[in-house]
Amino acid sequence: MSDAIDLKPTLIHPDWAAPAAVKAFVTTRETGPSQGDFAAFNPAAHVGDNPDHVALCRRLLQKELGDERPLLWLNQTHSARVQQSYHESFQTHAPEADAAIATSRDYACVVMTADCLPVFFCDATGTQVAVAHAGWRGLASGVLEATVAGMNADPAEVLVWLGPAISNAQFEVGPEVYNAFVAVHPDADQAFDHSPYRLGHHMADLYRLARLRLEALGVSQISGGHFCTACESRFYSYRRDGGRTGRMASVIWLD
Repeated sequence: MSDAIDLKPTLIHPDWAAPAAVKAFVTTRETGPSQGDFAAFNPAAHVGDNPDHVALCRRLLQKELGDERPLLWLNQTHSARVQQSYHESFQTHAPEADAAIATSRDYACVVMTADCLPVFFCDATGTQVAVAHAGWRGLASGVLEATVAGMNADPAEVLVWLGPAISNAQFEVGPEVYNAFVAVHPDADQAFDHSPYRLGHHMADLYRLARLRLEALGVSQISGGHFCTACESRFYSYRRDGGRTGRMASVIWLD
């Protein structure tokens, strides 16, 4: 299959006050080679999609960056592990992590999501960038805290953009999720509403949970957080699509 121009991915660019050297985007599912449940731009190799279509999506994604730097793909496990370097071996054996940091122009950081929250970071001087995969398990495990710590920057000088994730109106969770947050941070109670569907369940607000944790670190320059992957057809949604679906790629790099 050729890299036809009509397969060019449709992208969303963060609306934030990042320095000019910081480049970032999120893919959507609107245009691309993938078919069926994975239509149309799925760069995830682990979800059951046609490997040729996935490979083409990744080539098209690379074109958006140019050939100067590779993408640092991760083996995501809902952890708080942060990858802070790149090695050529990662092209065949992705490191196990749920966030990545770059302090040079040598590579681009990328995470994949389909309801979980992608969180973009940069410092005010434009010398380092990061992106984290933050579902409820990652948030509870401290992936945002670990990412900010790994940047080794004054939190007051860190800018954050919250990318497309499932909204609280669509994200019903059990008491174990509520307890995982509130037992450690009682203020997290404000990010949960009682479910109108099942007694003892809650509607969880990933965006609010992320903001609370970031603000507790001293990060105040936070934007984004106005999407719903389960509501908008341009996004993949693991919950809406019954678990068989593609992934969006959230990419950030220094130019």
